Amino acid sequence: MPFGRKRRLDRSARERGVAPEIEDRHHDDEREATTGPYDIGDAADDDLERVDFGALQIPKTPGNDLRVSLDAKGRVVSVSVHRDGSAMQIGAYAAPRDGSVWVDLGPELAASITKQGGQASQTEGPFGMELAAELAAQRSSGKDGAKDSSGKAARRPARFVGVDGPRWFVRAVLTGPAATDPDAAEPLLEALREVIVVRGSDPCPVREPLPLKLPAELAERFGQVVDADADKPSPAPTITI
Repeated sequence: MPFGRKRRLDRSARERGVAPEIEDRHHDDEREATTGPYDIGDAADDDLERVDFGALQIPKTPGNDLRVSLDAKGRVVSVSVHRDGSAMQIGAYAAPRDGSVWVDLGPELAASITKQGGQASQTEGPFGMELAAELAAQRSSGKDGAKDSSGKAARRPARFVGVDGPRWFVRAVLTGPAATDPDAAEPLLEALREVIVVRGSDPCPVREPLPLKLPAELAERFGQVVDADADKPSPAPTITI
């Protein structure tokens, strides 16, 4: 795990009056600066444009599209960054003040993927431990799953990245070319590095998703569209920003 992320967890401990670890007692100019994603308390005052989704502030950069999926009531279901046929879905979750969620969740997720007919293995990436996975194709009710040209069950590659912060955890899932091509993944991972997490002070069960919302300027505009279509069986709308 990158050194900067350890620093954020230690700062959370200091806020509770717990002395930091001895190995962490270094002058600021002797240590690596905190790397993103950032806690709102660690974020630098930069001029990067970010879209405020509540628990997540996601950068909007040239070449990237932000897409938001809503349910029938206009609530945000997911937020993702898209670029050149690749996508990275980002979610933020509650975590304990000390300790890591990803170290336990990663193996659990790998076991779940395998149980569903896919496969997953642990790898190392720029944020620490990752999962390189092949997800089993979803099955339609009463039908066999999709198959490739050889007759085997079809799978689609995915790359799972986890980042632990102070009382929060971020999981990003890369699909499309970015799941296996480092060059395609890099612009998406760069966006992940610039994400700001707003945990809030409300108590929340560990691993509970932190609430996402539409920016105020979009909520009224798209809320009216959702309300008009709420009784229709059509899929929930997806907004591209």
